[in-house]
Amino acid sequence: MIKYVVAVGLMVVFACPAQAQEASVNLSLKDAVKRAVEQNLDVQAELYNPAAAEADIHRYQGIYNPLLSLLANYQYTNTQIANRFTTGGQPIDRQEIENFNAGVSQLIPSGGTLGVSFNNNRNINNSGVGVLDDYFQSNLTLNFSQPLLQNFGREVTEFNISVARLSKEGSLEQFKTKLMNIISQVRTQYYLLYSARENLRVKKTSLELAETILKNTRAQVKAGVLPAMEILNAEFGVATQQKNLIDAERALKDQVDALRILLQMHEVADIVPVDTPFKDEFKVDENEAIARSLAERPDLQQLRVTVKTNELQSRVARNQTLPNLALTGSAALTGLDRRYHRDLEAVGSGQYPSFTVGLQLTYPIGNDAAENAYVKSKLLVDQSKTQARSLEESISKDVRTAVRAVYSNYKQLDVTTRGRAYAEQVLEAYIKKQKVGLATTKDVLDELNNLVTAEGNQIQAVTDYNNSITSLWTATGELLDREGIRVDSKEADDLYRKSR
Repeated sequence: MIKYVVAVGLMVVFACPAQAQEASVNLSLKDAVKRAVEQNLDVQAELYNPAAAEADIHRYQGIYNPLLSLLANYQYTNTQIANRFTTGGQPIDRQEIENFNAGVSQLIPSGGTLGVSFNNNRNINNSGVGVLDDYFQSNLTLNFSQPLLQNFGREVTEFNISVARLSKEGSLEQFKTKLMNIISQVRTQYYLLYSARENLRVKKTSLELAETILKNTRAQVKAGVLPAMEILNAEFGVATQQKNLIDAERALKDQVDALRILLQMHEVADIVPVDTPFKDEFKVDENEAIARSLAERPDLQQLRVTVKTNELQSRVARNQTLPNLALTGSAALTGLDRRYHRDLEAVGSGQYPSFTVGLQLTYPIGNDAAENAYVKSKLLVDQSKTQARSLEESISKDVRTAVRAVYSNYKQLDVTTRGRAYAEQVLEAYIKKQKVGLATTKDVLDELNNLVTAEGNQIQAVTDYNNSITSLWTATGELLDREGIRVDSKEADDLYRKSR
């Protein structure tokens, strides 16, 4: 069901037993997405829905399986006959009947039924003079029944098959939605992990700078350039950066755990993202993006499948409001003789044919049940169409919002880059001022905190920009294509076959 366009088909692999944890693993974004597709338990669980729908298709196709019937029956009767003209005791009617019958019937797409049967009867009786008291009677009969109004046609006959196929189509779209959401989570968590590592790097650098400031402050206090209380300010600055570093380390470990669980990477202790976020301008045409979302969003496609299912149910419900008029017919070749082989010869000779043909009409007066079932089906069609239009409007709004977020976050990249450059220059200037006694240690530490904030803003802006692109691709439904993933029913069909 899941394939990379640039590679061979991916099979959904079930999670392996936990292994001893490795110290660290370098992970690219592409490998993270691939592993999520292969290992994520939610993706694996969702795969069972189209597999179950495939089972329903085959189950309902069973209506075309020929029906074989065999009968072996023995009947014995011994009854008194009410006859007032008989003397010498009450007359007795004894009869033995042996039946050996075989037949096969077949439903046809028009809704009719064809059947052929071969019936063999042996009758033994004491009927008396002029009547055979031991004989075989056989017939080869062809039966036919065809609805002409209600239940006529392939669409009505194969209604459950068609519904099952639509259900499978809808479950595939639901699978796409689940897969797309998982990939979106992977991309988001991957960039958040990158952000956490960058923040940790910034906090380490800031701590080193705070320690340098403390060292310089002590030297200046010793030289008499600064008062002794400045050492306390510098030590407080170091303690603050140490606390920030501890928080950053905790946030990094939490983020590693989040990605490990998402990717089912229980065997590793640490994950190092090797891909850097995208920083170039991503250009997108809003109208094209909306058009693409209306054509490709799997949740909208799933709802459109629901509309098609409801329309099919409505057409079938309308058919059920018609009178039940059926054409029936049969043709038979018969035989009768004391000897069974002569009986069969008579059947084969065709000298004793029989046939019947007729029409049967049934129709409930008022027909309220069928009429109101049809009304309800039409209401469901209108409801699902209204829901589809509502979702289309919501999707269009989501795409416009996502497009604006991409543009806004790209502009934020420039703002935060400039903010960081400015903070670096200000800090450098205050360090120089402190060396000559024109700035206090607190002033320098305040500017250091401003630089840390500016660097954090820049890291966050890069993460937000990439996540906004992911959100746009999710809103337009193109995320799977962007990741080189194509979904079909192969793996679901394989899962169905393995379960048989």
